[in-house]
Amino acid sequence: MYRRFELQFRLGPTLQGRRVVVHTNYPLEGQPFRRNHFRVLEWGFPTGGDDDSDKFCTLDLTIAGSYQYYFGYGDTERSGGGYIVVGPTPLYGRGAISSSHWTASPSRRACENVWGYNMIHFTPLQTLGESRSCYSLADQLNFNPEFSPDSQSYSWEDVGALVKKLKKEWNMLCITDVVYNHTAANSVWIKEHPECGYNLVNSPHLRPAWVLDRAICHLTTRVAEGRYEAKGLPADITNERHLNAIRSVLWQDVYPQIKLWEFYQLKVDNTVEQFRILLLNGSKQDRIGTGRKQDLRIIQDPNYQRFGSTVDLDSALETFVPHSSSPHHIEECCGWLRQKLNELNEEQYNIMRQHQEQAANCIVGNVVYERLAEHGPKLGPVCAESPLVTRYFTFPYRDMTLEQEMQLLDQPDKTCHFLAHNGWVMGDDPLRNFAEPGSHVYVRRELVCWGDSVKLRYGNGPEDCPYLWAHMQKYTEITATYFHGVRLDNCHSTPLHVAEYMLDAARTARPNLYVVAELFTGSEDLDNVFVTKLGITSLIREAMSAGDSHEEGRLVHRYGGEPVGAFVQPSLRPLMPAIAHAMFLDVTHDNECPIQLRSALDSLPSAAMVSMACCATGSTRGYDELVPHQISVVKEERFYPKWNPSAPPTSADEVGLQTGIIAGKLALNKLHQELALQGFLQVFVDQVDADIVAVTRHCPSTHQSVVVVCRTAFQDPKTHQYDTNVPPMFIPGKIEEVVLEARTVERLAGSYKKDEHYINGMPEYTVDIKEHISLQESTMVKKAGETSKGPSEYVQEITFQKLTPGSVIAFRVSLDPKAQKLAGRLRYYLTQFSPKYRKGSVAEDNPPAALRKPLAQLMSKLTLADLNILLFRCDAEEQEDGGGCYSIPGWESLKYAGLQGLMSVLADVRPNNDLGHPVCDNLRQGDWLIDFVSSRLVHREGPLAQVGQWLAAMFTYLKHIPRYLIPCYFDAILVSTYTTALDAAHKLMSSFIQNGSSFVRYLALGSVQMCGVGRLPALPPLSARIEDIPYRISPITGQKEQCCVSLAAGLPHFSSGIFRCWGRDTFIALRGLLLLTGRHTEARNILLAFAGTLRHGLIPNLLGEGRCARYNCRDAVWWWLQCIQDYATHVPQGHEILRCPVTRMYPTDDCEPKTPGEVEQPLYDVIQEALQRHLEGISYRERNAGPQIDQHMRDEGFHVVAKVDPATGFVAGGNRFNCGTWMDKMGESDRAKNKGMPATPRDGAAVEIVGLSKSAVRWVLELHAKGLFPYDGATVFISYLQWNQQLQQSFEAGYWVSGDPQDPNEKHPDLVHKKGIYKDSYGASSPWCDYQLRPNFTIAMVVSPELFTVKRAWEALEVAEKKLLGPLGMKTLDPDDMVYCGVYDNALDNDNYNLAKGFNYHQGPEWLWPVGYFLRAKLYFAKKLGEETYAETVTMVKNVLSRHYTHMERSPWKGLPELTNENGQFCPFSCETQAWSLATVLEVLYDL
Repeated sequence: MYRRFELQFRLGPTLQGRRVVVHTNYPLEGQPFRRNHFRVLEWGFPTGGDDDSDKFCTLDLTIAGSYQYYFGYGDTERSGGGYIVVGPTPLYGRGAISSSHWTASPSRRACENVWGYNMIHFTPLQTLGESRSCYSLADQLNFNPEFSPDSQSYSWEDVGALVKKLKKEWNMLCITDVVYNHTAANSVWIKEHPECGYNLVNSPHLRPAWVLDRAICHLTTRVAEGRYEAKGLPADITNERHLNAIRSVLWQDVYPQIKLWEFYQLKVDNTVEQFRILLLNGSKQDRIGTGRKQDLRIIQDPNYQRFGSTVDLDSALETFVPHSSSPHHIEECCGWLRQKLNELNEEQYNIMRQHQEQAANCIVGNVVYERLAEHGPKLGPVCAESPLVTRYFTFPYRDMTLEQEMQLLDQPDKTCHFLAHNGWVMGDDPLRNFAEPGSHVYVRRELVCWGDSVKLRYGNGPEDCPYLWAHMQKYTEITATYFHGVRLDNCHSTPLHVAEYMLDAARTARPNLYVVAELFTGSEDLDNVFVTKLGITSLIREAMSAGDSHEEGRLVHRYGGEPVGAFVQPSLRPLMPAIAHAMFLDVTHDNECPIQLRSALDSLPSAAMVSMACCATGSTRGYDELVPHQISVVKEERFYPKWNPSAPPTSADEVGLQTGIIAGKLALNKLHQELALQGFLQVFVDQVDADIVAVTRHCPSTHQSVVVVCRTAFQDPKTHQYDTNVPPMFIPGKIEEVVLEARTVERLAGSYKKDEHYINGMPEYTVDIKEHISLQESTMVKKAGETSKGPSEYVQEITFQKLTPGSVIAFRVSLDPKAQKLAGRLRYYLTQFSPKYRKGSVAEDNPPAALRKPLAQLMSKLTLADLNILLFRCDAEEQEDGGGCYSIPGWESLKYAGLQGLMSVLADVRPNNDLGHPVCDNLRQGDWLIDFVSSRLVHREGPLAQVGQWLAAMFTYLKHIPRYLIPCYFDAILVSTYTTALDAAHKLMSSFIQNGSSFVRYLALGSVQMCGVGRLPALPPLSARIEDIPYRISPITGQKEQCCVSLAAGLPHFSSGIFRCWGRDTFIALRGLLLLTGRHTEARNILLAFAGTLRHGLIPNLLGEGRCARYNCRDAVWWWLQCIQDYATHVPQGHEILRCPVTRMYPTDDCEPKTPGEVEQPLYDVIQEALQRHLEGISYRERNAGPQIDQHMRDEGFHVVAKVDPATGFVAGGNRFNCGTWMDKMGESDRAKNKGMPATPRDGAAVEIVGLSKSAVRWVLELHAKGLFPYDGATVFISYLQWNQQLQQSFEAGYWVSGDPQDPNEKHPDLVHKKGIYKDSYGASSPWCDYQLRPNFTIAMVVSPELFTVKRAWEALEVAEKKLLGPLGMKTLDPDDMVYCGVYDNALDNDNYNLAKGFNYHQGPEWLWPVGYFLRAKLYFAKKLGEETYAETVTMVKNVLSRHYTHMERSPWKGLPELTNENGQFCPFSCETQAWSLATVLEVLYDL
């Protein structure tokens, strides 16, 4: 992230509901940064309520650097955390930096500016060490006196003045290296403070390695003197025999002499004697043993003296126990120990042999590279100046024999100056310090050693080495004070805590510090560890790592920006994984010379490819001049040539535009900066053939492009035959100009000769370049044809000539004029949604009629039923109108025909810019999907058609822009339409929804999703006397008809036809989806429509428009009554619904359906009829009983019974052959013999029906008392007051399972297998069913909490939580029950009675809607138990709900499923989104 970003922390699902505390060390405004000082961030609640789904804490990022955050909850302070990297303010715009690496005097800088670079990378300007390496500094604090003339003495202030001058006059930035790993071996301060390095005093584990190093040093002397020639090892090592001789000498002479294994062994005799004395003194002779030898191991001597190691004698005494205290047994025991100690010493010897084997391999490998390898330095004969291998340690004393040197080991005043050199270890873990104890790198000679530098030993913090930390901090502050940025040299080997500390100091001196680093970890994950902890701005990436043009193109794509045609991302978006920003170099100072590895001709095209990457780019001085060798940062003493624009090609001391590829690089650098500053952020790389790569940079707002075609020359054309046939290119758009064409050509200027004083390049090559010319003037383009691929694709075909290896041509491309104009207009109309589209927008003088009004104005006229069509409608719903959901060929169909179908897909495509997705392919290939979106709306009537016309008009512009841009603009139009539609929907809903959290609004969309009007009316007609009934002209009859919204049970299975509306489902969902969302009129209409279908005192289960209704459920009428109560309570003046006329379809049980309006009565009469019929007793056989209405049910099951038990007041009914509650699975398998048998008959008094009936009776009592309900009971039978009291008195006696065998209320104590719960039913024909633990009692708790004592209720809820609560739903049966099975498979047909054909539908699978009632019950009774319990419960409830929020966010259906299999697993037989699941969860949020 960059400065001025806002960073938000939001809670993930597992943290919602917990008291989470976020800490950060990002400082408050005006406060200094202290890495170990953390502060707590405050949570913000955008909706004003305590809703965890939306709350966030925020940081306004204004200070560059690396910062930490961590979070915790409960008693855990740190549960997780990470780093925040804030980049400096881009000084030239994103990707505009063109850097050049210099290794010489700061006086020769004009070259950089005049050939297009805008940042100079100086190698360190401090005093250098003896080796003259730019990275081996003798004095980190002082400016190198070599840069001062004899008469002057320059200082850091003069350097600062130069840096300011370069910035002010030439707009050049300056960075330099910081080297933290090592200092020059001749640094004065390291001699004064040897504790700052790894020496033999503070790091005694290096003593064996030092001994080996000194032995090899003496070996060098003997080899140089020819003393090993007789053994086949001369001073001049030239072949394999000499290498084998080195190995022989090491094993025969060196290793036996120095005996390194002794540093890890112990003295056996001494140890045995100590052991003998302990035995003789009677120590621990408390048990008899027979020589157990385990658990005894060598304890390494921390001082690494020869034979200084020990063993734990206490362990020895326990391991080796004599049979008695007799001398014989003691000697026998000492013998056992001696044998073990000799084995341990042998183990150490063998370990050292392995180390020595590796050391020999590394020594020989080093010799091969330095003396034999073709690509190596070819050092020649071994001598003092060119030793056999580089020394690993300093030795600041006169020459002496190896024996004399060994005596120094016991003199700390001497050994403290034996300092370990630094280097690098191939393939090592960069997070491990190879010089610390535990590493054997030095003794195994695995270090590629830099013999001029001493490795610095920082320890864990400043207290471990105060001088070193203070010295390097001052060095850092000087550097940051005078330079705009730093390059972390050898960053992968720099201890992270050191670099972190130093960069903190640097940013204190310069807050907007640019930090670049080289990292060779071999892993992008490891790279990110360094980037995040250190706040690295750019990582150096090397084009020279590519072995061919294809790989080089891949690197440009990898580091180069977003793809052409990328989607417009929202301003507020989740952070997506990304690679570190790159500084992409065509060559670094560490790389081998590209002319030697590739060819001189490749320099220009590879540089062009690098310059087209959308990131910082750079080079190293010498590349552009075609210097044909690597410029050594150690040995090179010559000067760079000065700048002279008219310098002749043969000049060695001056360079100009005729030198090398400088003219080409100037043009490329200017182009690179122009593209970045003008917003050409998108990149496309096209591999034309094996050698030709075309790179496109595209501006997403103006739609201009620059296409650079590069013909690489990885192989020298003089020795490699390149194909003369160059394939043509098809460039979409209109070529405005040739920005540049350049070709590397040979000239007669002599051949290269290395100059003694100046770093000169190859005079025989130069660049033939033309800039800003027309196509006709191009010498590389043979022909430019124009073709058209359809109305929106204008393509120019380019045929090349003279595109020889080493050539580059760049085209500036615009859309064709018509497409450019239409894209501008499209952007203009999108500006009403976001200012992002202003750039490149073009206003229209005479806009089409459909676009003259803002979309929000058109949307404001839509009803929620219209929005159901616009946003949703699954395939079955759409098919009613003769359509269907759009199917992507070769992929799948969209979930919805409306906008949500596409938005669900694009939500995954957009953040990843997945332009290869099948939807994007479909959009590029044709207009089918585009037309589908608009045409399904245009054919509608009224405001919905106007929205369709608006979309069609926008799509008219869309169809005339290039196809590669279609996906991003199609998405922009859809996102704009979709968000406007959501805003319109929420404005039509209640304040609870409008002011609610994202989760609340998500769930409220379920109301739009589930409530719609189909081609055929789903509800029976209402009384014509009711106001606000919607009407339409029937699309079938052409007559005026009512078109009330109906509520689908679930999608996609229960969405259309007679299976859309179910009484039970409708009324479980109605409160949440209609009342809480403010859709009161629609709720009223549904309540009255179902009231008109009352028959036998029951509400139908399957509505079937009333005429095909099926009256086979006992609970729907009670849910209907509960919803009328909820309506009267929730809606202002809601009790008036009681007087609303109901047009009765069946005023008597046996009549045919009446015509609308023929028989009408007020709703309160219908309510009274339902109650009275239950008190009278209901008993009938279903009409048309038999397979024509239910092919599975047995004949006995068609007999419906419902009545009130006069002894208890409980509403009971049913039999073992039918299932009258929501758990209504009927067996279907002949094979398993469960056909016609209900899995869960729940006959008797189902607990939720008793709770619902109590709620209804209590309510009508209250209404009667207020004069709003004219009845006080059922004539002849009982008053409602008596019924209410009877229920109150009977409930706990009948339903509470105490587990006490002596409980007088318990009729079947032998059936109790869970105590402290409420029965699922009372009086079932199979008594054990009463005692099954199911979630239904929680429904009764919510609607009639007065039936429950608080303590018992809480106990039962705790059991339910432990046993039934799943990730999303509630188990429908106790998992301890013998018939429990949590996986529902309706297609399975086998011999298992309990499973076949989904018989276990309600015997374990986890249904979602009961969770709402369980959580609401928990909240209600928790509040009764006090604030602490309530607070804990709120936490638990939020945590549960967070999983539903996560599911909704990820679900393409944007809903909650009907059920899941056990433990929240997906169930393929479930509805993907279910009305009651959404409703009951929304009710929980309302209660919260």
